[in-house]
Amino acid sequence: MAAGRPTVVIAGAGIGGLTAALALAAAGCRVVILEQATVLQEAGAGLQLSPNASRILIRLGLHAPLAASAIVPDAVRVMSGPRGVEISRLPLPRNTDAPYWVIHRAALQAALAAEVAKHPDIELRLGCPFVDVRDEADGVRVTSGPAESRHDDAATALIGADGIWSRVRAALWPDIAPRFSGSIAWRGTVDAERLTGVAPTHEVQLWMGANAHLVVYPISAGTRVNVVAITSGEWNEPGWSAPAADADVQAQFDATRWAAPARAIVGAVSEWRKWALFTVPDGIPWSRGRAALLGDAAHAMLPFAAQGAGMAIEDAAVLASCLAERPDDTPAALAHYAGLRQPRIARVQHTARQNGRIYHLGGPLAAARDLAMRAIGGERLLARQSWIYDWLG
Repeated sequence: MAAGRPTVVIAGAGIGGLTAALALAAAGCRVVILEQATVLQEAGAGLQLSPNASRILIRLGLHAPLAASAIVPDAVRVMSGPRGVEISRLPLPRNTDAPYWVIHRAALQAALAAEVAKHPDIELRLGCPFVDVRDEADGVRVTSGPAESRHDDAATALIGADGIWSRVRAALWPDIAPRFSGSIAWRGTVDAERLTGVAPTHEVQLWMGANAHLVVYPISAGTRVNVVAITSGEWNEPGWSAPAADADVQAQFDATRWAAPARAIVGAVSEWRKWALFTVPDGIPWSRGRAALLGDAAHAMLPFAAQGAGMAIEDAAVLASCLAERPDDTPAALAHYAGLRQPRIARVQHTARQNGRIYHLGGPLAAARDLAMRAIGGERLLARQSWIYDWLG
């Protein structure tokens, strides 16, 4: 690493942490990434990267590797779960400078990790969990690693990008804990050939039903289909990828409430995983002195706006910009970063919660929703998301 540059330690090598490392290195920082896993292996299957996120990744030099494995869907097709008919079709923007991508999480993480590995000013330490942080006169000292091989790093700043169960957040604010939302996500993938004529090849499908919905879209260059089901439930064990019984998922989509096409999609998945959806309380502090939070550690949100990854990527870009603009006052830079991001995050969190309520309506309220969506039309419905997608940082 080059001498004389400020050093930033990032806890967590997920999408937010890796993006932050690249953005900070581009802004002139040395970066050390601490990751407790011994092998980078992204949990989950697919994710959506709307233009606000893809724009940042492209600026960081990731267009070629991401475009090779991502798909640019034509539209979001909103479907009635009980009736099996289309309610509305939202045409997605066809912006070559900032495309709307759907991609396998592992492909995104691999592209980020490859770029990190090439950068001379970034060090990634696997099997090296964050342990503690202490304030010093002109910085912080970060302790990490297993007990038998501890590291002590003097740094300008510490960034907690270590997810909803953040160790950094627990060290700084031990009274803040994640809360179970009352919803469970079930995910699986299936060969696209098994869903010919049912699942999308170049679109995202949103199936809405009473107390549940399905999101379906192609990944892996169109060879696989990602299926995510969100239902109400009481199971709330921490974690991202617990095994799920097929019968438990099927029970959520029985024939009395869901049309045959939706049940065909669910039935085609041979292996399900599940995770309980937790959030962190609104309005928690994001920065304290020379330490700050990023992504799910700061604002884990419900997935009903498809912006979890996007908001972490945005955080990374704003964080790097703030530190570059105030190189001699790190606490002020981190406080400014939090102040810039929190209003937008609060609005996205509100939108996600509102979407979840709308998606899960049943009976007469669902019928009224469907009529309203048809009357508004797909283009006007999509325009309501422009404040998210058109963000330029």
